[in-house]
Amino acid sequence: MQNIINADLKESIEVKTEVLKSLTPKIEATAMLLISTLKNGKKILICGKDRPSLPAIALTTDSSIITAVGNDYGFEQIFSKQVEGLGNEGDVLIGISTSGESKNIIEAIGCAKQKQLKTIGLLGCSGGKISEIVDISLIVPSKNTPRIQEAHSTIIHILCNLIELELFCK
Repeated sequence: MQNIINADLKESIEVKTEVLKSLTPKIEATAMLLISTLKNGKKILICGKDRPSLPAIALTTDSSIITAVGNDYGFEQIFSKQVEGLGNEGDVLIGISTSGESKNIIEAIGCAKQKQLKTIGLLGCSGGKISEIVDISLIVPSKNTPRIQEAHSTIIHILCNLIELELFCK
C-alpha cells in the first residue's frame, strides 16, 4: 500500500512540476483576463467550480436546472442553456474537462462564442477538441484524471489568489 501512496504522491509532484514549466505564462494571461473582466463589471461563468463573493457563477449548482434542461433538452445542453440565459458580451466562461472532449462543455463554449464571451479551458491529456475552440487553453500534461484534477484545483487557487491580490489588496 505504501508503494501506491508513494507513487501517487510522486506523480502528483511531477505533474505540478510540468505545470510550473509549461503553464505559468498562460496562468498569468488567464488571471489578467479574469481581473479585467471583473473590473469591467462583467461576470465569470464556470462549468464546475464556484467562487463566492465575486460575480462568478458555477453552472449547474441548481438541481432544478439540471433536471429541467436534462429532461427537456438533454445532458449535452446542461451548460449551454445556462450560458444562453446568463452570459453577456464581455463575460468569461471557464470550461473544465479532464479529457478536453466533454460534449456539454463544447456546447457551452459554442454558445459563449455566439454571445461574444471570452472562453478558457482547464483541460488535461492533449486538450482535445476544447483546446481548439477556447481563447485560452490551460492543458495539464497528464492522462491521469486525479492528477489533472489536482492540477486544476491548484491553478484555480492560484487564479483566485491573483484576483484577490489585484482587487482587494491594493
